[in-house]
Amino acid sequence: MEYIPLGNTDILVSRICFGALTIGPLQRNLSLEEGSCIIKKAIYDGINFIDTADLYETYPYIREAVKYKPDIIISSKSFAYDRKTAQETLDKALKGIGRDYIDFFLLHEQESLLTLKGHYEALQFFLEQKKKGIIRGVGISTHFVAAVHVAAEMDEIDVIHPILNFCGLGIVDGTREEMEQAIAAAWKAGKGIYTMKSLGGGHLLNRYEEALEYIKTFPYAHSVAIGMQRVEEVEANISYFTNNSISEELRLRLKKYKRELIIEDWCKGCGACVLRCKQKALFVQEGKARVNKKKCILCGYCGTVCKELAMKII
Repeated sequence: MEYIPLGNTDILVSRICFGALTIGPLQRNLSLEEGSCIIKKAIYDGINFIDTADLYETYPYIREAVKYKPDIIISSKSFAYDRKTAQETLDKALKGIGRDYIDFFLLHEQESLLTLKGHYEALQFFLEQKKKGIIRGVGISTHFVAAVHVAAEMDEIDVIHPILNFCGLGIVDGTREEMEQAIAAAWKAGKGIYTMKSLGGGHLLNRYEEALEYIKTFPYAHSVAIGMQRVEEVEANISYFTNNSISEELRLRLKKYKRELIIEDWCKGCGACVLRCKQKALFVQEGKARVNKKKCILCGYCGTVCKELAMKII
């Protein structure tokens, strides 16, 4: 496994980052033992970098991984917008992972200069914690080209976590080429870049090696966050990144799985998920939520606003 400093930080991260969203309640909802075993497998095979978020509720799994490897690199995110919510979400992360510091803490789902201004009080708080050594780097995550451009010019931002895949799936305000250009500018400005959704939330699994080849050879990403919820996925991703190949036996095992968004029969059609979905993949029809599978990137965020717990990704 190759390791590289994340931008201008002195923190060495593996080329693959373990995306923890997929093992938690928003997606496969693995038991603590099952989920932590998958993370430990990734660590054993060379991955030293984990991405999570306050929203994902995956801190318990990561806490077990920290016991296995105390110096694992962890990045989390929150929707904090002021000092109070920033303090609350940071405290939750530290308590959740069982450490007195976290490597990176990001403002989640930033869209533009306007949203960054709206969260600036939280950003200032995180910068104060960085000076104290409680946070080692501050940044943003985003599906928006505009946010990458803004963050690239901000001295306060160390790390950017943008969406990128070879089909441009999930980019809200532009094309793949426009996102590539924005990320390249951020890279040249010294920002740490670790991308997300290289497999389009599972939509590109039928073009798996093509998708990985694109993101692996993209020259302006230090690391690539990939959601993994099975040992076979860990083995395949590491094999491709280190050996440029995947065994036929492993490829066949991977083809058995296909993730999808499930909307349960007890959905009441309230429309909260429709408002939450930035991909505009959800709509209400005949009193129930429906999904346009061509637009859905399987992020699972719709499930966080469903009071009926009727939405999940399996």
